[in-house]
Amino acid sequence: MDATRARALLDEELAGLAESTPGPGAVTDGDRSGEGMDFGDSGSRTAELMDHDLAAGTLRGRRERLRAALDRLDRGEYGRCAECGREIDDERLEARPETDRCRDHPEPDRQLPGPVER
Repeated sequence: MDATRARALLDEELAGLAESTPGPGAVTDGDRSGEGMDFGDSGSRTAELMDHDLAAGTLRGRRERLRAALDRLDRGEYGRCAECGREIDDERLEARPETDRCRDHPEPDRQLPGPVER
């Protein structure tokens, strides 16, 4: 894949993430807190906060991988497998422009992100 196409894909992905990033006020402790919250409400609230933290962490991780891909592009290393050094096929890069692995070398297991600091 040529560098111009790769940069366009990576920039497009980053722009899409910026639009889907939950804002800092998307879920706040003040939404339904206070007296009168029963056990069920508290459990629902906890689940909402956990979902929000997971989504924010997932987006943050994807954003970091896209920026790392842009760095590899700037260094002239984009499109090469980090494991074997072979060229990553264009079809894979079109589907996952941030990848640094060929089809023969799966992505390493990623740990679930921790909670987002407030």
